Amino acid sequence: KRRTFTEEFKTMIAELVASGQSVKEVSREYSLSETAVRNWSKKKAPIKTEEGTISLEEINRIRKENARLKEENEILKKAMAIFTKK
Repeated sequence: KRRTFTEEFKTMIAELVASGQSVKEVSREYSLSETAVRNWSKKKAPIKTEEGTISLEEINRIRKENARLKEENEILKKAMAIFTKK
């Protein structure tokens, strides 16, 4: 059976790696795969931008929201075209 972990737990693990502990140490201490620890750390790591810092997770959330908004905009454009023909 595959284990599942909460976002809080993943964040805690990522913070341990960011604070200086090695991936190997953290994975051994919490009985996790090194790959999982690396992936969580990568997703939670801050990325510096002109406006401040942002995580990969936040970028992905913004991309999904942007795609949804574009789709809604296209629907509204089609509806406007239908209503203007009448």
